[in-house]
Amino acid sequence: MNFGRVLTAMVTPFDQNGEVDFDAAERLIHHLMANGTDGLVVCGTTGESPTLTENEKLELFKFAVKTVNGRIPVIAGTGSYNTRASIELTKKAEEIGVDGVMLVTPYYNKPNQEGMYEHFRSIAQSTKLPVVLYNIPGRSVVNLSVDTVVRLAEIPNIVAIKEASGNLDAMAQIIERTPDDFSLYSGDDSLTLPSMAVGGTGVISVASHIIGNEMQSMIQHFLNGNIQEAAKEHRKLLPIMKGMFIAPNPAPVKAALNLKGISVGGVRLPLVPLNEEQQKTIEQLLKDIEPQLIS
Repeated sequence: MNFGRVLTAMVTPFDQNGEVDFDAAERLIHHLMANGTDGLVVCGTTGESPTLTENEKLELFKFAVKTVNGRIPVIAGTGSYNTRASIELTKKAEEIGVDGVMLVTPYYNKPNQEGMYEHFRSIAQSTKLPVVLYNIPGRSVVNLSVDTVVRLAEIPNIVAIKEASGNLDAMAQIIERTPDDFSLYSGDDSLTLPSMAVGGTGVISVASHIIGNEMQSMIQHFLNGNIQEAAKEHRKLLPIMKGMFIAPNPAPVKAALNLKGISVGGVRLPLVPLNEEQQKTIEQLLKDIEPQLIS
């Protein structure tokens, strides 16, 4: 299944009191839809899901579905380290009308491959929604092996993976060994083009908040066979892709959005805002790609 080429792992806007800011969320969703986003992932880890209550997540799912109004897919981040809780949240998200769910590898618990297989299988069997797996060993400490992904891809409604291991060999093996309609999305912006070169579908992105149209342009050049032009755009965009991770995500991308005039507020503890040096770095990166943006 293909949700599009560039999906944005959307930040959760907060107001001055650290509460979810739905007015800002509406403006952000419209900005993303107008700037290259094919689909939204709501309440993923970029959306600071570990610090959101279940009720806040459900309200955000409802709000995103209503605001998008069928124009692009809304994928709900319903995964956690708690299988039962993930099943309950997935069922509630399905009732709300999301188009799919994304399930992160269970963090902290450190399950083995069989434990992860049963975790994802149990959640997938509880819903009719399409399921996107999310492998991010750098954050969850566990790595979903290629063999386990291949097993999970046999389950009819497990349709894609966001692969953020940074391992292109594993990506190539997953693409080779899963059905043709199983999609692999890079979970690293900077590996969008390399992953597509080995057969990937696209990216579930953080940088697309800022350079969504540019990433779409790069992808279209690649798909049209203009490999040199795609590579040139990749090299040009690489600093901003990397710059979104100079501090724990999503503090840098929230700072960049605020600088662009798209107010999303700050981050919730235990994350903290950028320091002065980091803020200047983000300002310079934005000046480099959009000289007219910041005077």
